Amino acid sequence: MKRKSILTIFVLLLSLALVVTGCGNSGKVQEQSQQEEPQGEQQGDGSWARVKEAGKLVVGLDDGYPPMGFRNDKGELVGFDIDMGDEIGKILGIEIEWVPTDWNGVVAALKAKKFDVIISGMNMWEERKKEVNFAGPYGAAGQVILVKEDNNDDIRTLEDLKGKVIGTQLGSTGEKEARDAGFDEKTMKLYNKFPECFADLDNGRIEAVVIDAFAAPEWIKTGKYKRVGETLGVNDEAFIGIAVRKEDKELLDKLNEAIDTLLENGTLREISMKWIGHDITEGIK
Repeated sequence: MKRKSILTIFVLLLSLALVVTGCGNSGKVQEQSQQEEPQGEQQGDGSWARVKEAGKLVVGLDDGYPPMGFRNDKGELVGFDIDMGDEIGKILGIEIEWVPTDWNGVVAALKAKKFDVIISGMNMWEERKKEVNFAGPYGAAGQVILVKEDNNDDIRTLEDLKGKVIGTQLGSTGEKEARDAGFDEKTMKLYNKFPECFADLDNGRIEAVVIDAFAAPEWIKTGKYKRVGETLGVNDEAFIGIAVRKEDKELLDKLNEAIDTLLENGTLREISMKWIGHDITEGIK
């Protein structure tokens, strides 16, 4: 009986020791977990890690917007923004995947995570800054008025076009400038892409097109159109940048670093001279 009693006591003591050890280990696991949580927070928002793991940056753009992004005779996507995107990809060690998108819904598509960023000569409006962050700027341009080459009217400002119908791209800075000048749906036609504007200008449905200054030379060199008046909207909102979702701060920082590198080493100036004929980066840094 004594042996059984001793054995019983031994088993109880052993069980108690195991319980105590288990509780101790549980405490250590809990303590370790608590220590690891702050480390997870220090890893940031994960936006750059997501892109790096995917090995690519998915980019929304308007692919009918020469010279920033458009299709050449072979159907290839070319332009200022395309070359800049490729250079950013080299710096960051990732591929660039381009996703053509209707311009009027491009910000909504970004916020819906259809792509990571927008690179498409996007002006950094104050209204847009409420919805997205911008990396950059990487260039600057105001708006200009283009008319048919044989137009002999004395046009210097948008005021001179009052009483006539003008055209521009829906959701563009040209639309913003025209609305600020008093144009509305009765006196302004809005198009999904600029080529549609110029088709209607050719057919006499509109009298003029309001377009970004850096995009105008591509149309002027066709010999069908000419620029009239002074550059419109030359202010901070003339700067262009890369739109990034508000929450993607790490990705924003990486893109800013890449843009700074391209500005400092002169690559963006070379791209600008190639596609536009003058340096749109001058004076922005």
